Amino acid sequence: MENQFNNITNNSSSSIEASNQFSNKKTNRLDSFVSISELQEEAKKLLPKMAYDYYASGSNDQITLAENENAFNRIKLVPRSLVDVSKVNTRTKLFGRDISTPILIAPWAMQKMASQRGEIDTVEASKEFNTIMTLSSLSTTSVEDLSNASNGNPGWFQLYVFKDRKISEELVKRAESIGFTALVLTVDTPFLGKRTADFKNSFKLPNGLSLKIFERLMLSNLDGGLNQYFATMIDPSLTWNDLKWLKSITKLPILVKGIMCPKDAELALQYGADGIIVSNHGGRQLDTCPSTIEVLPYISKVVQGKVPLILDGGIRRGTDVLKALAYGANAVCIGRPIIWGLSSGGKDGVLKVLSLLNSELQLAMALTGINKVSDVNNSIIWDQNKYIKL
Repeated sequence: MENQFNNITNNSSSSIEASNQFSNKKTNRLDSFVSISELQEEAKKLLPKMAYDYYASGSNDQITLAENENAFNRIKLVPRSLVDVSKVNTRTKLFGRDISTPILIAPWAMQKMASQRGEIDTVEASKEFNTIMTLSSLSTTSVEDLSNASNGNPGWFQLYVFKDRKISEELVKRAESIGFTALVLTVDTPFLGKRTADFKNSFKLPNGLSLKIFERLMLSNLDGGLNQYFATMIDPSLTWNDLKWLKSITKLPILVKGIMCPKDAELALQYGADGIIVSNHGGRQLDTCPSTIEVLPYISKVVQGKVPLILDGGIRRGTDVLKALAYGANAVCIGRPIIWGLSSGGKDGVLKVLSLLNSELQLAMALTGINKVSDVNNSIIWDQNKYIKL
């Protein structure tokens, strides 16, 4: 279906060219995968249990983890007829950068548990597909190595504010000097959620891996477990005033990641956030909180286009991407799907994921009568109240 749709659309857009470039490579085993769920099944076969459970699990009873996906299935799209959709274009722009797709790569920790090259595979794929990757602070690749692999254009850098502000300031300066173009400040982890699988597995980094970003600061020891590590590092007294402090030490735009409450969106704007990422940390923090797609429309009403608005969590189909755009997002972030692709095929696996989702997005746009991302609006969401008098 992926290639079939690419063949009937106009191949002049860069996003479709990126999909075709990957699709036309020499046939390999990745060609047999037609969905993210199939890639997840493959990753589960290939990864050690501890690594797979770390990537796949959520907190407590994993209700929010499931809802992040299930909530999308309850939203219905309205098909349109007799619209010229011979040219469908998924290109968009964020912070002045033209990208081929509104599908971005979320920060995910410790990617060398998924492939030998880890984050380097991911950033090379993001560059080839012309989208944006965010590097996790808990990366198993150094910022310097990532910058070299991306020819000085590594994307965005995810940041925690630590108890020792000097550590955070050092990371910001390194990120700026190396070429990162934005900071993604994670604000939803004063403490880590109760991740049962990690407790049961006594999760720790496999031998030979370390948190490269912290190595030169001598802060990469996870022998006591991830929760204990975070307890010594992350500052639970963080407030909105710390966003002001962060803005005072950098010229980079700052996106605040972890916003789930409209009031917090108001505060983020008030304190100078340059972008907002609606996220519940992939269902890994407060269990039974709403899915991200449920709260997105309410946060969109607050933001009103003043800053870029990005949805993170639960994206498994191109139709999910379209629904998020219809509810007011400028883009989406995908995390676990990238890990499943990375585990299944390294860089090519990541490209496979991006190609699958972008092709599905193109098809969904065509079937709802949409030619370009900027034309997407909530009229494509089925609401029977709109038609009750018909």
